Amino acid sequence: MLTRRRKLRIETERMTLRPPQHSDYRTWVALRQVSREFLTPWEPVWAKDHLTRKGFTNRVYWAQRSISGGSAVPLFIFRRADDMLLGAITLDHIRRGPAQAGTLGYWIGGPHARKGYMGEAIRGLVHHAFTELDLSRVEAACLPENQASRGVLEKSGFKYEGVAQSYLQINGRWRNHVLYASLRNDRRGRTETT
Repeated sequence: MLTRRRKLRIETERMTLRPPQHSDYRTWVALRQVSREFLTPWEPVWAKDHLTRKGFTNRVYWAQRSISGGSAVPLFIFRRADDMLLGAITLDHIRRGPAQAGTLGYWIGGPHARKGYMGEAIRGLVHHAFTELDLSRVEAACLPENQASRGVLEKSGFKYEGVAQSYLQINGRWRNHVLYASLRNDRRGRTETT
């Protein structure tokens, strides 16, 4: 697998996507703290140790194991111009065999939202998934009322596929999610969302 032979790094027009490192802790905590109110409606409840050094260390080790094991590609998103951490994106639950699929998850810090960064990161990681990981399908899900997330997925070539009932616990409650997918060889054309 390509990600095991060389250091994983994805370059987009304005950004570098790379796995988290222990030295990212302070920057990550600062961005998560300043973005807490912005992120809370869209994320699972943060664990008690979410912002601790130990919690972050566990996150870094999980990322390393996941990448080397081929089960996930967790990446931090940095703006190249000033090496500013903008958010994170993960291709998780990578399934091989007949599925050749993975699930996309992401977050952007509140100060960096609506500037096109996440769309650029999604397109970069999806390209990597199709060309380097040989996946056939990348899936994503978001809350129906999260218009920003739905918009970035649609602008990034994802197509609406339906609704999953009680899909994830978000902000302490089981919530329905709308499902999207991007296919390597997509012949479906444009789909309308409801």
